[in-house]
Amino acid sequence: MKRKLLILTLVGMSFTMVNDIPTLYIIGDSTVRNTTKPGDLWGWGSVIGDFFDSSKLYISNQAQAGRSTRTYVKEGRWDKVLSTLKAGDYVMMQFGHNDGARPDTSKAGYRGVLRGTGEDSVILNWADGKQEIVHSYGWYIRKFVRDTRAKGATPIVCSFIPRNDWKDGKVVRPKNNFGQFAEEVAKQENAFFIDLNSITADKYDAMGQDAVKPLFPKEHTHTSYEGAKINAASVVDGLKLLKDCKLNDFLLNK
Repeated sequence: MKRKLLILTLVGMSFTMVNDIPTLYIIGDSTVRNTTKPGDLWGWGSVIGDFFDSSKLYISNQAQAGRSTRTYVKEGRWDKVLSTLKAGDYVMMQFGHNDGARPDTSKAGYRGVLRGTGEDSVILNWADGKQEIVHSYGWYIRKFVRDTRAKGATPIVCSFIPRNDWKDGKVVRPKNNFGQFAEEVAKQENAFFIDLNSITADKYDAMGQDAVKPLFPKEHTHTSYEGAKINAASVVDGLKLLKDCKLNDFLLNK
């Protein structure tokens, strides 16, 4: 009986400690949270905790591999975050790698969204008789931003990490793409924005293509642990440029 009481007390203390300090929620896809096995592929959200004071900030990486902005909402993952999000918390979001397909009822189109930041939408009729309204990428990012603020928390929008794609000795930068759409929504909503794509791409350019190649051990999108650390450091580099963002107060090296 005493052992059970001790366990319950420790669990209660842990719950209280988490709720007494702000939480940084991170949402996104596999480039943010991937497997964390030695020698395997890593997302930057799994290592960014190394840059923050864990006694003052709790980090909850709620990213999920294979998700787009649309499926993150559709599958109830965003509602799960909202159910515990509280005033004083932060939500950092990075999507774009899985949003590019044309939205339809095929397997390929299940994750796709409309391009851009507008209010346009399309209605999909599924085989089971259900209808789904699919919006633009910007609409979903806007929803994350507005829902976060409605909870009294702070949204931080990130452009997606660069792929290991090169042209004329430089990393290919997205133009008229989801990185640009993310920035447009952040500006429209007066939300914090980290140009993660450009910050990391600049680092890759300086390193050179041969040095960057080992950071992508299996294909051109997902990084190794070392690559994830570079991307996490880029997030922090971008965060430090946001002088009015109080999330900076929790960094170990300010």
